[in-house]
Amino acid sequence: MKTQRPIISDDEHVVLKFRPRTSAHPPGGREEPDPANTPNTKTPNTKTSNTNTSPTANDLSRYERPRDEGDDFRHRMLANVAALAFTVALTAIGIWLAVSIADLRKTQDCVLMGRRDCARISVTPLG
Repeated sequence: MKTQRPIISDDEHVVLKFRPRTSAHPPGGREEPDPANTPNTKTPNTKTSNTNTSPTANDLSRYERPRDEGDDFRHRMLANVAALAFTVALTAIGIWLAVSIADLRKTQDCVLMGRRDCARISVTPLG
């Protein structure tokens, strides 16, 4: 039995060029012409690796936001500390809950076996 695979043309594969956020160039400026942004000049009888349907399909500048102010390092660190404290608290509560459930299970197993000395009695010494 043959497996049927869809026929994929080269028109469907496009590589986008991403610019790092810390670039010295402004978001709208171009430092070099991008071959992926050139219009499609493919003829039906020849295959080229640059197959693009529209030059604006690869332009990611519409998703960029201008940086009006710098990063608020203090606010970000406070948020990280709060997230860490919340994670530690959830972990501690989870461990406490697991230990409590295990202790309750031991006590319940002891009672179901018919034993009478299952409950812990804490006695503080006098004196």
